[in-house]
Amino acid sequence: MKFGFSSYSFNQKLSSGEMTLFDVIDWVAESEGEHLELAAIYPNADGPVPNADSDPGFIDKIAEHAATRGVTLSNLAIGASFLGDETENAVEVERVKAHVDLAERLGIKLMRHDVVRHAGIEGDDTPAFEEALPKIVKASKEIAQYAATKGITTSLENHGFFVQSSDRVRRIVHAVDEPNFKTTLDVGNFICVDEDSTVAVPANLPYAMIVHFKDFYIRPADRNPGEGWFRSRGGKYLRGAIVGNGDLDTWSIAKSIKESGYDGYASIEFEGHEDCLIGCARGVANAKRIYDEA
Repeated sequence: MKFGFSSYSFNQKLSSGEMTLFDVIDWVAESEGEHLELAAIYPNADGPVPNADSDPGFIDKIAEHAATRGVTLSNLAIGASFLGDETENAVEVERVKAHVDLAERLGIKLMRHDVVRHAGIEGDDTPAFEEALPKIVKASKEIAQYAATKGITTSLENHGFFVQSSDRVRRIVHAVDEPNFKTTLDVGNFICVDEDSTVAVPANLPYAMIVHFKDFYIRPADRNPGEGWFRSRGGKYLRGAIVGNGDLDTWSIAKSIKESGYDGYASIEFEGHEDCLIGCARGVANAKRIYDEA
């Protein structure tokens, strides 16, 4: 398995301007990681990570610098939502296709696009999911078919409360029914909807395009630990942790990944409170050690 990082792990320093993406590539090249996925989460065309509207010269320089430093650009991750009306969704699909073109220009063969915004829906959202499913499937299928012409595999992540559970991810993958449409499998995100990662990860591994390693500190809903935590759907308190330091059973999860035969990219996605360079360095070392011991 090829361990590396998501650029989102460096958001602390990218968003502040303390590091550029070129700096991140240099850091990865000198680390224990082998690859970097690009999270195009910045709305402006002149943001630190390229998007479809960025200057082509900047895009090409990123690809050239990564190649020079021996860092594989593994995946492009973007946000998207297909819960609009027919016209709105058509516009959104074209925007996502433009990012497929961006991935091609960068030499990236994997791409994650969300299918809904991150915020959940209050109450029992099952009827809303059933209503939204045809829209999500139609858009994702069209994008996957377009990406296939460029040799690119697309995916959705267990990300955003509305589609974060393992069964909803699988339903979408099966309904889209394209060989190049899979899932970005984040081992920690299931906790956000109170699902046991040791069960959810093995269930979705057969459909994994890329794996994210992360960790969380988890506290009961009736024990508020104070500022800096967010809440799961069921009310538990969560906070990002260095991989191997939190409350996820990372050993069991790593064992299930190894036993599944998955041998693709694995990215550290750090979102803790520590300095991100410490979080990334310790996280990848822990992930590799735990995987080897599994």
